[in-house]
Amino acid sequence: MGKKNKAQQQQQAAAPGPEEAESSSAPAAEPRPPMDVVYCGVCDWPLEYCEFGSRFTKCKEWLQEENLELYNKYYSEDALAARLGTISLEAQSKLEEDTAKKEAKAEAKAEAEMKKKMASQVIIKRMERTKRKHVTVISGLDKFGIDLKKAAKQFASKFATGASVTKATAGATDDEIVVQGDVCDEVLEMIEEGVGILKGIPAENVEIVEEKRKKGGE
Repeated sequence: MGKKNKAQQQQQAAAPGPEEAESSSAPAAEPRPPMDVVYCGVCDWPLEYCEFGSRFTKCKEWLQEENLELYNKYYSEDALAARLGTISLEAQSKLEEDTAKKEAKAEAKAEAEMKKKMASQVIIKRMERTKRKHVTVISGLDKFGIDLKKAAKQFASKFATGASVTKATAGATDDEIVVQGDVCDEVLEMIEEGVGILKGIPAENVEIVEEKRKKGGE
């Protein structure tokens, strides 16, 4: 009799209560679908953050050309009125003034960088190692925003030879790409045609020079 009562108590303890049974039978929450985030083609930020950047006007112009529906969502008169409804006229005026200053500063910086870039030179140097062996040394690509490691990899693949990035040597100020073999003319052609990542370099900013091996005793 004692064993029977003990078995019944164990069964009652193992059986789930009404609340537990209800929670276990409840359907699992469905996962939320991923958010569809649209990024600006000018500043690369989500559209909601363009107004905090320094190229807000250009961001708006880009969006108006690319997606008029989204432009109206963010910048139509009704949308702006809803967003600015709680801002005082003084605060709104200051916001517009600050935005204009940021944009002017960013444009001046971009113009200065462009002038510096246009004054830069890419030097393709043919260097004689022995009477029959040459290497091609390219410097100045980084001034035009070219990733030197990627460019070296592109040259190595193109010419099926060794290509590496080396630190600036004595008398030089830029890191260089050293390509085994005389491929100066081919490199110049690649730059002129904008092959791969070699884009945005004016042909008049590229020069080929030759450096012969110094003889012993000179």
